[in-house]
Amino acid sequence: METFLIIIHFIITVLLMVVILLQSSKGGGLAGVFGGGGGMGTVFGGRGAASFLQKATTILAAVFLGLALLISYIDKGKALDQSVVAEEIERRRASSSAAVLPTVPTGEATTGQTIPMTTPTSGDSGK
Repeated sequence: METFLIIIHFIITVLLMVVILLQSSKGGGLAGVFGGGGGMGTVFGGRGAASFLQKATTILAAVFLGLALLISYIDKGKALDQSVVAEEIERRRASSSAAVLPTVPTGEATTGQTIPMTTPTSGDSGK
């Protein structure tokens, strides 16, 4: 259901953009082709395109707003365990090669006792 509403919302969005772009601006715009320019032989008549496009814009905008609120209301009921970013970080940590690398002793035992570190001296020649 939600996917269907999102698809309809996308179609309404594209239609709204087209209707807005067809409206005549100060320079005439694309609406002159469909009757906004006032010439003879136009599709909607002399003033028909402007009123039709204004009504279409109002209706599509209302439907757009209504669908956005409906999709938001439907999606609000879904519980998310954690954000997508946190899931991706956890997935990368689990698959990271650093997680399986052996650790190097740092000179201290886990119980707090120090491990004697021997350093080679210049007198040791590997005998």
